[in-house]
Amino acid sequence: KKFYNVSKLGGAKYDTLPYSIRVLFESSIRNCDGFLVKETDAMNILDWKTKQNNVEVPFCPARVVLQDFTGIPAMVDFAAMREAVRSAGGDPVKVNPACPTDLTVDHSLQIDFSKCAIQNAPNPGGGDSQKPMAKLSPLKAQPRKLPCRGQTGCKGPCSAGDSGRHSGQFSAQIENTPILCPFHLQPVPEPETVLKNQEMEFGRNRERLQFFKWSSKVFKNISVIPPETGMAHQVNLEYLSRVVFEVKDFLYPDSVVGTDSHTTMVNGLGILGWGVGGIETEAVMLGMPVTLTLPEVVGCELTGTASPLATSIDIVVSITKHLKQADVAGKFVEFFGSGVSQLSVADRTTIANMCPEYGAILSFFPVDNVTLKHLKHTGFDKAKLEVMEAYLKAVKLFRNDESSSREPEYSQVVQISLSSITPYVSGPKRSQDRVAVNNMKSDFQACLNEKSGVKGFQIAAEKQNDIVPVQYEGNEYKLSHGCIVIAAVISCTNNCNPSVMLAAGLLAKKAVEAGLAVKPYIRTSLSPGSGMVTHYLSSSGVLPYLSKLGFEVVGYGCSTCVGNTAPLPEAIRNAIKQGDIIACGVLSGTKNFEGRLCDCVRANYLASPPLVVAYAIAGTVRIDFETEPLGTGFNGKSIYLRDIWPTRRELHTVEEECVISSMFKELKEKMEKGNKRWNLLEAPESTLFPWDLKSTYIRCPSFFDKLAKEPVSPQPIENAHVLLYLGDSVTTDHISPAGSIARSSAAAKYLTNKGLTPREFNSYGARRGNDAVMTRGTFANIKLLNKFIGKPAPKTIHFPSGQTLDVFEAAELYQREGTPVIILAGKKYGLGSSRDWAAKGPFLLGVKAVLAESYEKVHRSQLIGIGIAPLQFLPGENPSTLGLTGREQFSILFPTELSPGMTLDIKTSTGKVFSVIALFENDMEITLYKYGGSLNFVARRFL
Repeated sequence: KKFYNVSKLGGAKYDTLPYSIRVLFESSIRNCDGFLVKETDAMNILDWKTKQNNVEVPFCPARVVLQDFTGIPAMVDFAAMREAVRSAGGDPVKVNPACPTDLTVDHSLQIDFSKCAIQNAPNPGGGDSQKPMAKLSPLKAQPRKLPCRGQTGCKGPCSAGDSGRHSGQFSAQIENTPILCPFHLQPVPEPETVLKNQEMEFGRNRERLQFFKWSSKVFKNISVIPPETGMAHQVNLEYLSRVVFEVKDFLYPDSVVGTDSHTTMVNGLGILGWGVGGIETEAVMLGMPVTLTLPEVVGCELTGTASPLATSIDIVVSITKHLKQADVAGKFVEFFGSGVSQLSVADRTTIANMCPEYGAILSFFPVDNVTLKHLKHTGFDKAKLEVMEAYLKAVKLFRNDESSSREPEYSQVVQISLSSITPYVSGPKRSQDRVAVNNMKSDFQACLNEKSGVKGFQIAAEKQNDIVPVQYEGNEYKLSHGCIVIAAVISCTNNCNPSVMLAAGLLAKKAVEAGLAVKPYIRTSLSPGSGMVTHYLSSSGVLPYLSKLGFEVVGYGCSTCVGNTAPLPEAIRNAIKQGDIIACGVLSGTKNFEGRLCDCVRANYLASPPLVVAYAIAGTVRIDFETEPLGTGFNGKSIYLRDIWPTRRELHTVEEECVISSMFKELKEKMEKGNKRWNLLEAPESTLFPWDLKSTYIRCPSFFDKLAKEPVSPQPIENAHVLLYLGDSVTTDHISPAGSIARSSAAAKYLTNKGLTPREFNSYGARRGNDAVMTRGTFANIKLLNKFIGKPAPKTIHFPSGQTLDVFEAAELYQREGTPVIILAGKKYGLGSSRDWAAKGPFLLGVKAVLAESYEKVHRSQLIGIGIAPLQFLPGENPSTLGLTGREQFSILFPTELSPGMTLDIKTSTGKVFSVIALFENDMEITLYKYGGSLNFVARRFL
């Protein structure tokens, strides 16, 4: 195997670099061509310690990930480039992405059909008339009924004799059978809902899907992941990630940029990656680098050992909170220290995915033994893993706790002790009132004493130890303040992390094996959130144990935390009310307002799934888990929580061997088989795409209309009118088309003229492959404040005629007249998320230059990338200080030879002359501008 041994090339300096910077350095060495990537760029990266935050460097990622909304315009551009290359006498077959690109079709599914798994359940203790059953799909076997456990209010036809907790064997079908008696849940044909939505997706988006399939057939280096496979970031993480690329026996690190905001998840696997805009992505596909300011790298040192009761969610949330307070915005974060090995890959990818929460560009976890073990379970063969490990160790990209090598040097170090992470519950009335688990008993006692309010119940001291005996199912039980009567394990929001649900299952398994049980009057339930959660609980073998404790699968919709709880047994309700008992509910949901679960349950706590099971076994919140047993097991032995709480090692083992391997096997089968609709979808196989002139989704754009083999000198902009006169902080949301298409917009008029009704307009996102729609949607935001108009509206003035028109209509008139247009703007033009049409749209409107006080950095480069000149007023100057009204005409003369940051003169029709700065920062940007942008620059390579 061959590779660049950058560790030897970099010497002692290399050994002190953060791992993430080493990846940048390797890329710069491998891609150094003297033009796009220069030797000085590589040396700047090697001198990271002194050059961080001071220089810009190019980065050539190993691959690109697109989702379909951003993928469609990129692939349309490639199809148009083939057309233009052929027209200019070149070979269109040569036009292919230079960088391997995976396009996942995951953003086009709309929910046309849905279900409400939970009927409008009657209030606890009440009853409503039975609603008719939903008609079951013919594709689905009739589900078996689950025992109703004898709820007194049940109006459904439950099987006789199934009133006890353990009567009958648990018989829930693993996937998509969330059925209880009709009092609780309506039988819902879930597969039918899925099929209907998928049918609608293929029907509505047939043109786009056919275009994607054509792209996958004719372009090299393009792989299309069809609908129904999975979300872009999940497929990227679970299937597309290589960790180390091997091309013709040449090895190099995997790295990625993507248009999906969750691209950063892959950093948890030791793959450097982050999200970028559409134009940057297209540039990378064309073989060009992305540029970034050499970033600061914050080292996050994890030390200590996490509390046995701390779940993955506790750890992830705590680390996120620390980083948010550490000011890591706009920086790389890199993890090191002995505590890193305690985090599973699922934990790491979750932390990496939380980058938007704390503002970092990415959070990098170098590859280590935990990563390799994870990859083994995801289907990597042994030989490939051995090569991967050997290569990463050779170039010093492998992190090893046992190694004596020194840690890298960082811009700053944030220390987080895992042992300081305390597990909490929230309650008893508000989710923001957090209580440390080890303080739960004393805190509840304080709540009994406290005056009635947000936490207090104001129970007289002499009544705080009252006990109310109650008969239930032939046995006597004693209720007291703090007794638990509702316990619900719910997999919603952040609790969908496999480890916390598995922890609940493993704890249940150990509890049953130790002889512990849950009192039968406690309303226990398990709502997994999705069939996948049920699947991994079943595949790991813990589902029967949860069922044994009463935590049976009740459904897949919102239940307990929205008040859809089965009524408590009448005897229990009466005892609570008669004794004025502060009864408790414990659930792993998100809402715990007083009385929400049941009108007689006044204290409700939010807890992790395993703690819900633990408190259910204990039967009370008035317990100190450290010193008091949960109950008595076999042979009268006292069983403490520490005896049955699963260790993190146990959890990681089950997670990797049962959950991860099963999930990856399923995804791999999906990827290899495809799906029936996609496989049957017909698509052309011609070298050039057969454009349908009637199509309102796919259209050949005009970016290459002036494609010529040799670049021309920048042409002067003569007598340009101002299309828009904008103020400060104009965002890409103001510029770029997004969301639904307003019925009064220029895009709506275009679609109406094509014979479409408003119901058929779809969204701008769905029509990103049609430049006619997107151009009409540019500057169509109703909140756009154009100083010519004086109020928010997507309007402007066409000065030759004096008409007030839609922005597109005015631009169209100027283009017919052969008049160039420019934009005047204030500070921070182009703020917001990176959007390709925020540059493409103005270009197609005929905008030749933007003249602003300052720019958002990424948008400035995008303007150059499409062929628009970014010009900046001199410091202290703006239209007002220069006495400009925007109604003048402007002439801008470009010299034959441009240089970075040079000054240009602008002359107005009133005779005023003033100077501006041409914001070209380097020779590459000047070259791109001369060629008419990056698309034309690359297209000329094929001539």
